Amino acid sequence: MKNVLLRGALGIPIGIAAGYVITICISLVWGQGYYSPCVPELIDLMGNEIYAVILQAVLCGILGGAFGAGSMVWEMENWSIVKQTGIYFLITASAMMPVAYFSHWMEHSIRGFLSYFGIFTVIFICIWLIQYLIVRRSVKKLNSKLN
Repeated sequence: MKNVLLRGALGIPIGIAAGYVITICISLVWGQGYYSPCVPELIDLMGNEIYAVILQAVLCGILGGAFGAGSMVWEMENWSIVKQTGIYFLITASAMMPVAYFSHWMEHSIRGFLSYFGIFTVIFICIWLIQYLIVRRSVKKLNSKLN
């Protein structure tokens, strides 16, 4: 439990930093030379830009904390990779979807929810596959050195 809390606490600033980097990247692509710290709908909801940015930072911190705490799943050596992956997916999706909803990163409709969930799932699978292939390659190298 101590490690879960520690990783969750470490995930908070990482989540805030990741959220900030993402806003910079989005601004570079779609901002037409301007920085867009959050979506206009969130600014309208919060009444001004600073309150919207504060809420988004808090939500990104929560998201980072959930990803960090959830990473303890990978330490469960008696669990299968399928069980680890499924539980980690449930943890991260359970954090991502409400954060995306309250941040107005998704359209507030069934279609918007399903679209965002689909995109999240595809990104999750891609990252999982890349990490799996990297680890598998490392294990093969280690095993070849042992033989």
